Amino acid sequence: MMKEAFHGSGIGVIFMAFFGTLWAGIGVMGLQGWGFPYVELVAIFVGILMVICGISLIHASQKMSNPVSENGDRRLKRIGFLFNMVFIAEGLLIGIAIAICNLIDQADLIPGVIAIIVGIHFLPLASLFQIKIYYATGVLLCLLALMSLFSVPDTVMLGEHQILAPLSLLGFGCALILWATGLSLWLRIKNSSGTIADEN
Repeated sequence: MMKEAFHGSGIGVIFMAFFGTLWAGIGVMGLQGWGFPYVELVAIFVGILMVICGISLIHASQKMSNPVSENGDRRLKRIGFLFNMVFIAEGLLIGIAIAICNLIDQADLIPGVIAIIVGIHFLPLASLFQIKIYYATGVLLCLLALMSLFSVPDTVMLGEHQILAPLSLLGFGCALILWATGLSLWLRIKNSSGTIADEN
């Protein structure tokens, strides 16, 4: 099922690139203009580079044959269904969390709560796709979110410039975690394909 592995990993890398760059944007908001435009350009560059890596895996998958058995096809459909369920549940929980935070007038909690939900959603995906790195991704996102909510001062001075420390820590931290996960996926599939080629 190498074709599916390449294609799925490629999509995963693109997801990590896209959402990692979105989180970096949140981190930039926390900087309140500090480092402009260099920080933004670096984040965009990393995101684009990772998208290219993901597309390369998808492109490579299109050149492969697809000898999937009937059982394998059923398994792929089951994985796709469960992934959709996890994704829908994540979206619903995020929507509910945003509504509750706004209702209780605690909008500042929204980024941290979203990061916790995103982190938790990686745990079932780790088991579903048999990708152990997702366990670490989920745990790290949750820990980072909790740290930003409870252990970081609201503002920090960089020279004479004030930044929103929790927002910057959370945004850039989540971005780095997701980008690192995407890079791990890319290296994982590349290494596995090299091992198979050596065995053949």
